[in-house]
Amino acid sequence: MKKLLLIISLIILGLGAKAQTTAVPAKAVNPTDTSRVYNPAADAKAEIAAAVKQAAASHKNVFLQIGGNWCIWCLYFNDLVKKDAELDKYLRENYVVVHVNYSPENKNEQVLADLGYPQRFGFPVFVVLDDKGKRLHTQNSAYLEEGRGHSKAKVMEFFHNWSPAAIDPETYKGR
Repeated sequence: MKKLLLIISLIILGLGAKAQTTAVPAKAVNPTDTSRVYNPAADAKAEIAAAVKQAAASHKNVFLQIGGNWCIWCLYFNDLVKKDAELDKYLRENYVVVHVNYSPENKNEQVLADLGYPQRFGFPVFVVLDDKGKRLHTQNSAYLEEGRGHSKAKVMEFFHNWSPAAIDPETYKGR
């Protein structure tokens, strides 16, 4: 009887441990949907060059979101920004956005080397360029998290802190 009780207890504990490792967050997205955000076949260098040109013409900065369709947190971040009207509007008004792929199909190693190896922070990782293509900031996305996901307030603060107005000396004259 003790053996049977021990075996049943071990099975229950094993099922509990398995359930914890396979639990899906409430806001889950499908990470196998490779059409979602990142294009492994894209020429990141050319896309960044085009974004810099567009940023210069529209007085914006360039926001590089680096990650891959395999990265659930990359997809969560993208969903947060796209589904939150305030974040989405602010991002579109102040940045030209490029999703830079990092995956076995295309690691964009030269592009990431040119950007100072931002992948050292994990994924997603964000790089802000000015309208001339100069790297202004690399952001570890972990600092934008709160609780079980990215914090809207922290993301908005990050967007504000690296917007064109925030880094324009004219903004601070007379203060």
